[in-house]
Order: sequence, then structure tokens, then C-alpha cells
Amino acid sequence: MAVISFRVFMRVVTIFAIVFATVSPKVEAQSAAPAPSPTSDGTSIDQGIAYILMLVALVLTYLIHPLDASSYTFF
Repeated sequence: MAVISFRVFMRVVTIFAIVFATVSPKVEAQSAAPAPSPTSDGTSIDQGIAYILMLVALVLTYLIHPLDASSYTFF
């Protein structure tokens, strides 16, 4: 008896999956909107890279400056 109900259950699940697979793309295609235009033209990326490079230069300056100003010779 349990085998028959399992077979019926699997048939119902299979039919539901087939119906869902055929209906789902149609619903999605109708409601799809065009993609929005890009909000950045690349200048903000360039500006971010410039800020990072300036920060690296500032850190290197503060790391190297004490070596020049001290009376100890490391190298």
C-alpha cells in the first residue's frame, strides 16, 4: 500500500515540476525590465585609485622620514 502512495506522490511531484518549468520562463520574460544604465563612467574609480596611491605615498614618507632625521645609522 505504501508503494502505491509513493508512486502517486512521485507522479504528482513530476507533473508539478513539468508545469512549473514550462510556466516559469514565460512569467519571468513578461515582467523583465531593461537593465538600468551604469551610474559610474569610470572617473570615481580613477579618483579612488589616486586616493589610495596618495595614502601609500604618505605612509611611505612617514616611515622613511624618521630614518633620515635620526642620528643612528641603520644601513
